[in-house]
Amino acid sequence: MKILGCICGLILSLYCMAEPVLPKAEVIPVYIRDDVYEDYLKFLNGRPVLSIVDFRGATMRRDVADMVLLQQALALGGFTKNFYYQPGKFNFRNTKMLESGDSLLSFDTYWLTDAKALAGKVYISEAVVRRGEYLAGIYTSPENLPVLRTRTLEELRKFSGVSTPKWHTNWQTMQALGLRELVQEDEWLSQARMVHMRWIDFMLMPFFHDEKGIYQLEQLRLQVVPGVAILLNDSRHFVISKSHPEGRFVSEALNKGLKILRENGRIEQLYKQAGFMLPENSVQILNLPAATKPNTMPALESAPDSKVNER
Repeated sequence: MKILGCICGLILSLYCMAEPVLPKAEVIPVYIRDDVYEDYLKFLNGRPVLSIVDFRGATMRRDVADMVLLQQALALGGFTKNFYYQPGKFNFRNTKMLESGDSLLSFDTYWLTDAKALAGKVYISEAVVRRGEYLAGIYTSPENLPVLRTRTLEELRKFSGVSTPKWHTNWQTMQALGLRELVQEDEWLSQARMVHMRWIDFMLMPFFHDEKGIYQLEQLRLQVVPGVAILLNDSRHFVISKSHPEGRFVSEALNKGLKILRENGRIEQLYKQAGFMLPENSVQILNLPAATKPNTMPALESAPDSKVNER
């Protein structure tokens, strides 16, 4: 607890140093998906983002956790400029803006496979979620009882799923499941609508805290299949534009802050509080590699060397 207090105190002191009124040049625009931004604001509930020490909350989700972790890591690394949020439908347009330098960094993490595809256009941070740590829930309509009763991979293969090849790790994982049908839909919201309407049986989404396992966004309702999960066997990283004038400094500051948070166990602790990382052996992983023993997590690989940034 003393270590936690020291980290929080340091972040808060950095926040106070950054609070004075800054010229417009010191405010950096950030492009964020509107539904994520709404949940982020609800979670903060007026609190300064750098004051957050507990990730438990009704609107907490993996991408909201990413937003908070990113800003705390940057502060610890010495980056004190403020961000101005511009919410909208930015899913894949954000990647183009990063490549061109119109956007400094993504507040949502990327799969390493996807980040590497940006070949020389971005810096890639140290891993936030390491390879072997990402378990996805199987989400379906609350009325789709056959899917909700699924307990084995053989049973899951009877159903249809939806994803996009633009998320290589998700798509390749879904392809390997051997489903009855795999449908391509590039927009996440459209994927969720298709599952809600029962046009498609399920999609993969991060776990989060909810006693009934219900995810609701306006009229859309999805329910997680209890007791099972799918391993997405890749690491997740923040990406920073090499074309933006602040890019190199932000990359260095971010990696410095992430190292501090990692060494003190804060990253794993906060993701567990967010409900994203589950207690060991709490779910049956349906697609474990053949060499891995049942009901156990695969061995974690070390985070990729930061030199991958300089591809």
